[in-house]
Amino acid sequence: MWRNTSGGWGLPSILLHWLSAVAVVGLFALGWWMTGLGYYDDWYYLAPWWHRSVGMILFGATILRLVWRACQPTPHSQGHRLERIAAHLGHIALYVLMLVVLVSGYLISTADGSGIQVFGWFEVPAVISGLRNQATLAGIVHWYASLILMALAIGHMLAALKHHFIDRNDTLIRMLSPTSSRRKMD
Repeated sequence: MWRNTSGGWGLPSILLHWLSAVAVVGLFALGWWMTGLGYYDDWYYLAPWWHRSVGMILFGATILRLVWRACQPTPHSQGHRLERIAAHLGHIALYVLMLVVLVSGYLISTADGSGIQVFGWFEVPAVISGLRNQATLAGIVHWYASLILMALAIGHMLAALKHHFIDRNDTLIRMLSPTSSRRKMD
């Protein structure tokens, strides 16, 4: 139930996947919404605080997820050869884009040399700051990488639904239940 097998995902992989998915979509929606806030809006300071805090938690969870994935077997992909290659490349692209979005967000927030307060629990220090046009350049990267990440996430979701409803295989079920593929293997 805890560890991945060649037939299915373990509970840590499943939880990290769904928490990341919710965080990515939520951060995208919050980021889009907060760019339209005016100085006198009640959420003008609070929305970025939430965005940065959740973003830093997601950054840590993404690093944990990558370490966990490196230490665990990856379940066999389903579908024909081209689908398996596309799935592999798509997963790499999703991870790379998540890291680009998270690092660029960090660079925006720390451009002035201030660390990032995470829900008032701890501060992530500004390791890199004061670079020429740091906030502006990181902001451009953050915006476009976020758009591409959302497009890939939608493609990822549509592929999972295709596997479930059209191909009728257990690709989606394996990401919902750590025991579904183990029952078949027993």
